[in-house]
Amino acid sequence: MATMPARKPRAAAKASVGNGARRVTMTDVAAEAGCSQTTVSFVLKNAPGVKISDETRQRVIETAIRLGYASTTFVHQTAVTVPGAMPVIGFIVDQLATSPEAVVAIDAARQASWHSGKILLSCQTMHDAEMEEKAVQTLLAHGMSELIYMTIFTRKIELPACLLNLSIPVVLLNCHSADHRLPAVIPAEAAGGHRATQYLIQNGHRRIGMITGEPWMEATRDRQKGYRRALTEAGIAFAPDLIVRGNWTASSGYEGTRRLLALHDRPTAIFCQNDRMAIGCYEALKETGLRIPQDISVIGYDDEEIARHLHPPLTTLILPHRAMGAWAIERLERDSGGGAARTRSGIPVARLDCMLIARDSVAKMTMTWA
Repeated sequence: MATMPARKPRAAAKASVGNGARRVTMTDVAAEAGCSQTTVSFVLKNAPGVKISDETRQRVIETAIRLGYASTTFVHQTAVTVPGAMPVIGFIVDQLATSPEAVVAIDAARQASWHSGKILLSCQTMHDAEMEEKAVQTLLAHGMSELIYMTIFTRKIELPACLLNLSIPVVLLNCHSADHRLPAVIPAEAAGGHRATQYLIQNGHRRIGMITGEPWMEATRDRQKGYRRALTEAGIAFAPDLIVRGNWTASSGYEGTRRLLALHDRPTAIFCQNDRMAIGCYEALKETGLRIPQDISVIGYDDEEIARHLHPPLTTLILPHRAMGAWAIERLERDSGGGAARTRSGIPVARLDCMLIARDSVAKMTMTWA
């Protein structure tokens, strides 16, 4: 999971727009996103007939959300400016501004909905139960015939009554309920943790450190489960001193790495549970004169844009939010014939793979282990 921007914000811009002194403008977004104000305007207003690359469009949207520029307004504009009357799919998410994952999922769902001749309307509710109820009613008033309900952090939820009372298909995205009454899709986090650790083991590493996220989060626990399972399968004893707690930030990655390096028998590889902590890990290693990956290997998680621009480029895993958004639309199409799926329990949770992207931060060990 992630809480830091993929691009390093300029100090001046951060100071001017982040302290409440004035409203964020398109000029601020353009400066931070590295493009013109005209480009920002075209992206946020979804100007027809203007060909802007998907990468630039995504960067502008993510930057606008992170800086707090009309975070809900332009998402609605993206949906409602499509010409012609179309069936409506609702998209409710608790938060948009904490990380780009929600934007990625929304954009994938938007794209898939357009291909199926439907329009996507989205609402941000900030965990507020009253606002969730009002959002559902507002979307219904705009002709909603299907609904996607998303949380920014992967977790088990208690289904809001406003969802259970609907007579339209509903899909949960990045969350699931204990009774499995609604179709749900989440990342296969345990499998991802296993894949990352197994990759390090296959490259000869047996002393593998891990910097975790916050312990209350499902992603943290599942990634660590996968880590321990890979060790067990390889006959490597679990060493509690190799696990240090982080909080998804680069600072915690830095501090966690310093703690691992202080061990008498330090690790030969470090698995950071997200790319932002891997940034801090890189800084701590370079500060102590250790080379990546010649002296120590590093692997991250999330495949944020910055991962490919680090030196060396970071080996990491993809969070499948784009695939999850498309999956949600496909599932709604399957359920659009009736509401039976909302009344029965035991619907399996779909877990989509977190694929490994091998870059240059992992090296094969050449030493022989006893």
